[in-house]
Amino acid sequence: MSGLILPYRNVLPTIADGVFVAPTATVIGDVEIGKDTNLWFGVIIRGDVKEIRIGERTNLQDGTIVHVDADTFGTYIGSDVTIGHAAIVHACTLEDFCFIGMQATVMDGAHVESNALVAAGAVVTPGTRVKSGQVWAGVPARPIRDLNDDERRLIAVVPSHYVDLAREYLDAGV
Repeated sequence: MSGLILPYRNVLPTIADGVFVAPTATVIGDVEIGKDTNLWFGVIIRGDVKEIRIGERTNLQDGTIVHVDADTFGTYIGSDVTIGHAAIVHACTLEDFCFIGMQATVMDGAHVESNALVAAGAVVTPGTRVKSGQVWAGVPARPIRDLNDDERRLIAVVPSHYVDLAREYLDAGV
């Protein structure tokens, strides 16, 4: 594991075995990360004023930012979740097996259910619930249709692909 791992208010992040933290990723404060999760280059996870919990085999791709709301919400990300490049995940809940597209934003109090897909560039506004089996897109994000078979397969296979890729990086000493 590399990256910048920092305590905040004397709380150091808890990072399970097999987690890949890219050298330019930053993890701060009250953060727990499950086994085989991978944090790619430029990821920032800042659990300074509330908690952040991330499950197993989840991938946070390059440039993703995860933060919390000081007054109300921590951030809870399940297992086998894919979060695309440069996404913002703020004070919300992402259930297991959901997919957040590149440059999407999921805001305070939002809840993305399992087997849901938030399209690239979408903005899920505060308090919104993204239902299982749906694709949401737009600004603000709205349901546009049900998932198709290719999208269901993508949600299922991308996390294991990233676990394998992260192991290559770990084996290479990155």
